[in-house]
Amino acid sequence: MSKRVQKVWNAVTTVLVILVVVLALLLVGVRLVGLRPMCVLSGSMEPTYHTGSLIYVKPCAPEDVQVGDPITFVLNEDLDVVTHRVVSIDAENQHFYTKGDANDAPDGAPVYFKNLIGRPVFTIPYLGYVSHPPGMYLAIALALVLIILTFLPDVLRKASEADARDAARAVLAADPALSAPEHAALRAQCARLFAANDGHFN
Repeated sequence: MSKRVQKVWNAVTTVLVILVVVLALLLVGVRLVGLRPMCVLSGSMEPTYHTGSLIYVKPCAPEDVQVGDPITFVLNEDLDVVTHRVVSIDAENQHFYTKGDANDAPDGAPVYFKNLIGRPVFTIPYLGYVSHPPGMYLAIALALVLIILTFLPDVLRKASEADARDAARAVLAADPALSAPEHAALRAQCARLFAANDGHFN
């Protein structure tokens, strides 16, 4: 591999590695600071949260929630999770009443305070597709391919250097006179030319 191609290759793989690291932080690393990434699966909160977006939910106490806040909560016994906007609060009975921004009517059942997960603090469009199958599987496959491509140039370089050494040994075996000390520079040049041409002599 020529030096120019090697530089381009290194630049491309560096950018891809950075993208993978950023993606990993956005999907997993944010949990370290108390945020829970969740995928938006429906359009009930359009245009605030688009389908396929990833929202980041921060836990909060029910007392900190105000009317107009979007909240994320457990909807039912099947543990379905929903993000809707609070339209009223019944503090005495510990209920939130919610509604999707795109829905015509409020939700049919109140949300118990104990079912509150938290409030979304920000969202990233389309990233939710990567956090769930089949997008997750595609992302994992691309990460594996990236790892292979990152180490491939080093593997090829080492193979080329090994071929160069083998070629130099073959030249010395064919002409023992070249093993003399005065031909050391010639042997070194032979090896360099062989490696520079990806293991081939012109």
